[in-house]
Amino acid sequence: MPSSHTRRSLLTITLGLGLSGKAQSQPQQSTQQVASAADALKPGVSLIDLESLAHKSMPPAVFERVNGGAADELTMKWNREAYERIRLRPRVLVDVSKIDTRIKLFGQELPFPILLAPTGGHALIHPEGEIATVRGAGRADATLVISTSASLRLEQIAQAASRPVWFQLYADEDRGLTRDLVQRAESAGCKVLCVTVDNPINGVRNREESARTALPFRARPNQQTAPLETKGNSLETFRPIRPKKLTWDDIDWLRSFARAPIILKGILNPEDADRAVKAGASGLIVSNHGGRQLDTLPGTIEALPSVAQRVSGRVPVLVDGGVRRGTDIVKAIALGASAVLIGRPYLYGLSVAGSAGVASVVNILRHELEIAMALTGRASIEEIDKSVLW
Repeated sequence: MPSSHTRRSLLTITLGLGLSGKAQSQPQQSTQQVASAADALKPGVSLIDLESLAHKSMPPAVFERVNGGAADELTMKWNREAYERIRLRPRVLVDVSKIDTRIKLFGQELPFPILLAPTGGHALIHPEGEIATVRGAGRADATLVISTSASLRLEQIAQAASRPVWFQLYADEDRGLTRDLVQRAESAGCKVLCVTVDNPINGVRNREESARTALPFRARPNQQTAPLETKGNSLETFRPIRPKKLTWDDIDWLRSFARAPIILKGILNPEDADRAVKAGASGLIVSNHGGRQLDTLPGTIEALPSVAQRVSGRVPVLVDGGVRRGTDIVKAIALGASAVLIGRPYLYGLSVAGSAGVASVVNILRHELEIAMALTGRASIEEIDKSVLW
């Protein structure tokens, strides 16, 4: 069984002190920097704690942007509540003296089934932007999915990585720009292309719109054209919505030249899942965009079982949205996920303590996952199935 950790030992894990392998190759922080990060993280022993700390550390407009959802934010709320309704079934007197959380995904061996989802604009949250994020991911042995809407060029972020990275693609209607971006990502060493498919137009984001005038300038060096908005600048003038054109033909086109595996992010409908596999997608991410697109969609953990059943093991299925506890990861894997992705939680960590905060979020979840596996009598990821659910 995993050894219990005091708050002091958990902070030591979080800050990467005594880590072996690639983590040791990171630039050494000064004693003052480590102490400062430790002080910032002391009150945070769960992801819920870190969210509260981030609320205090982020400028109000930035927090509203990060934490806002679509319309009445029901889907964002349901992402979390759906996990809370699922109960676990424990087994006792099972040898769980060794817990193995390793998985294999798209030719990579990952030490645990937790990835950092693509999120944009990290420079709004921390002065080093995605450089701090990818360094924190490396310290925790986690894979970061670099966003097209990152604050820095994808090459800069990939160069600072000590772990393999993936790249999330917002396909542009200008195929020349999209091809260039894909080839840049592959040349930078991104192992997987994650194509977001649920955003032909931005959702109705009232909270973000209200905060927009207070937000500082946000650079998007990987995007050649400005993202489409749901409305014009004037609330008094109706402006027809003109969504981006992205169809299955574009997925065929991407597959014609991309060397990296292509996975589609934003799948909720089992029919779309089946068509994606038939179209040659290497994997799927069950996602509702963190509740930021179409409100009143179900929580992703509710949509996962029907998608996984339809896919029937032909390709890996991942899930994001609402993951806040190690028990959530057990539930997701039991319902058919190969791994989970987290978004807002690591942004909270980034705000509170930079790269150390990002590492803290991953390590807390990893620690909780091992405990949940031990207490449900599952010594390895392969042993987690539907029988772990009540």
